[in-house]
Amino acid sequence: MRRITLAVIWAFSLIATEASAASTVPPGNRHVEQPAIPGASVRRTNSGKTSFDAKYEKVRDLLASDRALVSKIKKTASAYGIDPIHMIGAIVGEHTFNVDAYDRLQTYYVKAASYAGSSFSFSYDGESIASFVARPEFAECKDKRDSYQLWSCREEIWERDFRGKTVGGTKFPNNRFSAVFFQPFYAGQTFGLGQINPLTALMMTDLVHQKSGYPKLDENDAAGVYKAIMEPDISLAYMAAVLRRAIDDYKQVAGMDISSNPGVTATLFNIGNSLQRARALAGRNAGGATVWPEENYYGWLVNDKLEELKSLL
Repeated sequence: MRRITLAVIWAFSLIATEASAASTVPPGNRHVEQPAIPGASVRRTNSGKTSFDAKYEKVRDLLASDRALVSKIKKTASAYGIDPIHMIGAIVGEHTFNVDAYDRLQTYYVKAASYAGSSFSFSYDGESIASFVARPEFAECKDKRDSYQLWSCREEIWERDFRGKTVGGTKFPNNRFSAVFFQPFYAGQTFGLGQINPLTALMMTDLVHQKSGYPKLDENDAAGVYKAIMEPDISLAYMAAVLRRAIDDYKQVAGMDISSNPGVTATLFNIGNSLQRARALAGRNAGGATVWPEENYYGWLVNDKLEELKSLL
């Protein structure tokens, strides 16, 4: 009994030490003015004959008018141990800069249903993703404990050994892993309320299964992956998982607590690769200086509108 008690005390003291070691990222934006918005986002918005202000107001009004959706956001955020403002920020950012919001949540369910029964797969140049990751270059990933570690490892090997290179007679594009193998319709695609891409969903599937009970995703079932990222209720769980992982990565790897800065978490939701970015930030701070994570154009808006967005909750 004494051994168990000492073990529990040791475990709690370790958690407390880790928490105290993390530096809390200050609230607000590090940039006085909004960083430049990418040209692709500008062109997409202009082609829709709309504006960023109009798109922001549209998604804000959707959230303000749909209390059932906000209730689902709160419930999901609680399950993943995050403040729901992080999810609000990510939704607002996606629908301001990437896609236009639908007027009603029901439209997202209809769009998700339109993919049910579709036949498509994740592949490149006739090689399925299952066959591709069975190549010997990926052997070091086999012992990874969960889907996040497994697919992060595979993505790193893609960057190191395949991106922009010719391997085994196949020339691979100089593009992201997710764009080459996981976007069977068109490049840059993300769908649904959370705008999650399929590779991100595969990374998060173990955490979502653990916290929300949804079935684990399989890279061989592309339609099942799309159902998860397009069906709003499931998509919310994947959003929360992405944000939870980003907060954990920055605390555990970079020693930075970003949980009180929704602009930073929104930025990481937008640009992805939180683990690799946390490692890079840790390297920049290795000499003893304090370099804070910075928001991009997307996260800047979230922090700039933070009080208004909090009122939606």
